[in-house]
Amino acid sequence: MKKLVFTIALGLGLLTASAQIQQLAGPRIGMTLITAGSTADFFHEGSDYVNYKEAYKDETHKLGETGYALTTQYGWQWESRFADGGGDVVGIVEWIALVSGMEQGMFLPSFTSVIGARTANGLEFGVGPNLSIVPLLFGSPSEAVGMVFAIGKNFQSGSLNMPVNLVFMPGRKLSGNIDGKDYTYSSGARISLMVGFNLAK
Repeated sequence: MKKLVFTIALGLGLLTASAQIQQLAGPRIGMTLITAGSTADFFHEGSDYVNYKEAYKDETHKLGETGYALTTQYGWQWESRFADGGGDVVGIVEWIALVSGMEQGMFLPSFTSVIGARTANGLEFGVGPNLSIVPLLFGSPSEAVGMVFAIGKNFQSGSLNMPVNLVFMPGRKLSGNIDGKDYTYSSGARISLMVGFNLAK
């Protein structure tokens, strides 16, 4: 009997919460600067360079020596705005699927989830996890997941929303080995400027 009551209460709670959420969706475009590190090396030279595979077997290099990289971002954003009860701040949850590297003939997807808040004048901030395919391509699954920190402003004109965000994802300190000597390098931080569009129904 207790399980039945709990199930009914949970179902009613979810229905109520769903009724209080405004769903929005729209395209996202932007640019990402990747600081010197293994991710930038991948954009410049490919996975063989990062993994010292056949093409570079006779070459000695340290990861991060190719400098920074710049890439485009293109994708889609889904946003849920939670009822604010008439206050000046509303909670938001965003899911963003992006593809980078297309200007270089690459197709590198990533997925980000952000939870945050937006004020009545459109200022917004949030934090959440990011999953990127790039590190998986060169055998570093531990580099595939990171945290992003975002701040921005949502410009509104009628029912049209245009969020503009500055997003930062810190790099991770890692270690490598050349001829038996250890050295440290960074996976590379990412700084993105993103612009989106969505239409409130």
